[in-house]
Amino acid sequence: MTQTIKQLEHGESFIERHIGPSAEERQQMLEIVGAKTLNQLTELIVPADIQLPYPPATGDAQTEHQALAELKSIASQNQRYKSYIGMGYNAVLTPPVILRNMLENPGWYTAYTPYQPEVSQGRLEALLNFQQMTQDLTGLDLASASLLDEATAGAEAMAMAKRASKLKQANSFFVADDVHPQTIDVIKTRAETFGFNVIVGKAKQALDNSDLFGILVQLSGTTGELHDYTDLLNQLKSRGVITSVAADIMSLVLLESPAAMGADVVFGSSQRFGVPMGYGGPHAAFFACKDEFKRSMPGRIIGVSKDAAGNTALRMAMQTREQHIRREKANSNICTSQVLLANIAGFYAVYHGPVGLTRIAQRIHRLTDILAAGLQLQGITLRHATWFDTLCVEVADKPAVLTRALSFGVNLRADLDGAVGITLDEATTVDDLNTLFDILLAKETAMDIDALDRQCMAQSHSIPASLLRKSAILTHPVFNSYHSETEMMRYMHRLERKDLALNQAMIPLGSCTMKLNAAAEMIPITWPEFAELHPFCPPEQAAGYQILIAQLSQWLAQITGYDAVCMQPNSGAQGEYAGLLTIRRYHESRGQGDRYICLIPSSAHGTNPASAQMAGMAVVVVACDKQGNIDLTDLREKAQQAGDKLSCIMVTYPSTHGVYEETIREVCTIVHQFGGQVYLDGANMNAQVGITTPGYIGADVSHLNLHKTFSIPHGGGGPGMGPIGVKMHLAPFVPGHSVVQIDGVTNRLGAVSAAPFGSASILPISWMYIHMMGAEGLKMASQVAILNANYIAKRLSPSYPVLYSGHDGLVAHECILDIRPLKEECGITEMDIAKRLIDYGFHAPTMSFPVAGTLMVEPTESESKAELDRFIEAMLAIRNEIRRVQAGEWPLDDNPLVNAPHIQTELVQEWLHPYSRDLAVFPSQAVLNNKYWPTVKRLDDVYGDRNLFCSCVPMASYQ
Repeated sequence: MTQTIKQLEHGESFIERHIGPSAEERQQMLEIVGAKTLNQLTELIVPADIQLPYPPATGDAQTEHQALAELKSIASQNQRYKSYIGMGYNAVLTPPVILRNMLENPGWYTAYTPYQPEVSQGRLEALLNFQQMTQDLTGLDLASASLLDEATAGAEAMAMAKRASKLKQANSFFVADDVHPQTIDVIKTRAETFGFNVIVGKAKQALDNSDLFGILVQLSGTTGELHDYTDLLNQLKSRGVITSVAADIMSLVLLESPAAMGADVVFGSSQRFGVPMGYGGPHAAFFACKDEFKRSMPGRIIGVSKDAAGNTALRMAMQTREQHIRREKANSNICTSQVLLANIAGFYAVYHGPVGLTRIAQRIHRLTDILAAGLQLQGITLRHATWFDTLCVEVADKPAVLTRALSFGVNLRADLDGAVGITLDEATTVDDLNTLFDILLAKETAMDIDALDRQCMAQSHSIPASLLRKSAILTHPVFNSYHSETEMMRYMHRLERKDLALNQAMIPLGSCTMKLNAAAEMIPITWPEFAELHPFCPPEQAAGYQILIAQLSQWLAQITGYDAVCMQPNSGAQGEYAGLLTIRRYHESRGQGDRYICLIPSSAHGTNPASAQMAGMAVVVVACDKQGNIDLTDLREKAQQAGDKLSCIMVTYPSTHGVYEETIREVCTIVHQFGGQVYLDGANMNAQVGITTPGYIGADVSHLNLHKTFSIPHGGGGPGMGPIGVKMHLAPFVPGHSVVQIDGVTNRLGAVSAAPFGSASILPISWMYIHMMGAEGLKMASQVAILNANYIAKRLSPSYPVLYSGHDGLVAHECILDIRPLKEECGITEMDIAKRLIDYGFHAPTMSFPVAGTLMVEPTESESKAELDRFIEAMLAIRNEIRRVQAGEWPLDDNPLVNAPHIQTELVQEWLHPYSRDLAVFPSQAVLNNKYWPTVKRLDDVYGDRNLFCSCVPMASYQ
């Protein structure tokens, strides 16, 4: 017995579970890198003037079971009332087959955005199903693969209407006053920075305004009234006004498509297709438009293309990485969408099919009819004569009704003048109706549900005949083939096998931080205490969430060196926008609202200039020197030229080139000298935590990619969370919310997301990560991420030049391999290497960013030395293959690299290549032991854009 009880308990630490290389392996790697300890390596790489004297005080590391027990205790303080609040959020019954095989499956939630389509065919097909579902229900030609939430989709609809409008002098956007209030809030925020005039009023009043470029109405108003907007929309369209309609996705199963009414754009939330409310998110918005507007559409679109063999294959079309190409001219700053949630909604439609969805929608509507009939029978007045699932009930003593509801464990909508709102959903039961009758009638009245049901069957007029759907929906075989659990399970598994996720191999993407998403971190997101809460429920019912958010905010503030944290932004790009908006409002509060210039280094991530443009700023590019550092001379000149018009600078640290710039403090000082603010992009925060902080460096605001540094998984392209940390002087100006008052924020309005705390239900993941790592583990994670990157750089540099490094020849947490010399020598490109890596069982590094013709590698701290070595060996083997091309052994147009990736069907075809089948598909022993098979060859991108097709194809095309 040589260990104390504390030492024995420490052996259960999560730190060694999260960090890949063992202590012994770390020493071996340090020797290769040229350092004795992790601390010495840090001192060699990180400028001394920004190193923290001690790590942030986030507490001691907890074991998985300790942290789960503590979080369970916190979760238990949430009260699981039945919420009939509605407003775009509904209780759901997630099919267990989807819950277990997708939401809880790392094969689905740990994959990256499908930028490499050859290893993403499964989720691309699932997203295509989502698009087809959206097209069918909206009646429109083209649908995106999801947006962040319904409210931001509304803001995107407004921005798109302005881009697409031919009425160039018009500057007003009309919003019907019965659109959900949170949607109006986000639209007003976006319009403020774009300089648009938002008019809110009765829909028909839009005809009286001649300055409109667009209009937004809601098919089923926020208080439940159904609208036939055919005449209104067609009159406005005849004037050239772009028409947008917000719609409830379940109602569209029964209601006529908005396209039939004349809508140019239709959007809404797909939340009620199987995704829990989760106190506000994450939820995928759907967005569809007419074909003529496809070049102006926000977000991502999945398109059908062909691979090198002429087989049907899927890819992201048009907007694939438009921010990097168009930058401030991009259609939007969207980088993360809601892929995982869109796929849940799409699979919900696949599982239930048109018959099942119609049954669910009819049941919800029938229950609403029965409730309405019973209330009216008892003399209760309803505000509207039409509805799908929502009633606006006139009440004489509203406080008494609301109090009585709470005594029954029920939440009703409380913000309506002289009335309460009640929205039913698929989880509502007949017993629930009896409870609602007791609440609203203030007496135990035995209502004959069966008699009311017969009455409603005979004479319900709550959906006018003109609004009933006349066209079939979801006729494609995919929505009519997988209704047994066996078939559904196998279909989902078949798609999963087509993809490469972290449960298969390392994903070495630079700037993306594909680290471990531990099972213990993921478990709480499906706890009903977190999953079932409505985002607008009384705050005392969400006490557990308030504790969790407060603790996580405190930890993040300590980790970043800021004074306050705003949790609302539900993606990194939204965090950028929110941070810039905060800076803008701060300047305005000081009478300096004309500060509008945003300085951005030429190396910046493409969402930076796109976000600046969205925040109403003009982008001025600052040059970088040959080493990739910000050119201080150019910065001073640009800052001086901007003068009192300078709003801020956006910088990334460590730099996008993977180096700790030694002049970062001076950058901050220069900008502050001219009255500007420093926005430090949190994309590379994984190399800062525990070592330095943005606040200590001198920045004023940062967004944090919780789906990178703080272990929320990427979900195949989303969800994400992008909360912002701010210094004290900016704290009052972070986004507020029109429905829920947020403490310490001066703006009642000004939201950037639909829910006050964004995608709150995934915050437990980051809470668990920080609590299980503790201060010691968080710092070690950053240090090992740096060690792993330098280990790869040292091992690969003799074969692939490392483009940027510090003065000591070391890099930060990622390294950029320069492929341009190889291309010049023999024609092999970074694309060829990326695709050949698939044959070796790896996802490619980031291609051609931030420098064209390069590969940016970020291993993270979670990858073991064995996996790092496997990647290094693959890259070295590929370099030897390139040498054989250089030597003329293989022709440039027929070698393993340009033909990669190779698929199974090639093995049974005539083999005419100058290299063997074995070399093509089993290029290493590691691959022979554990082969990942891509299902398509290299995609034909040009074909896909020239022949844009974004709907489900015949099933035979996949054979």
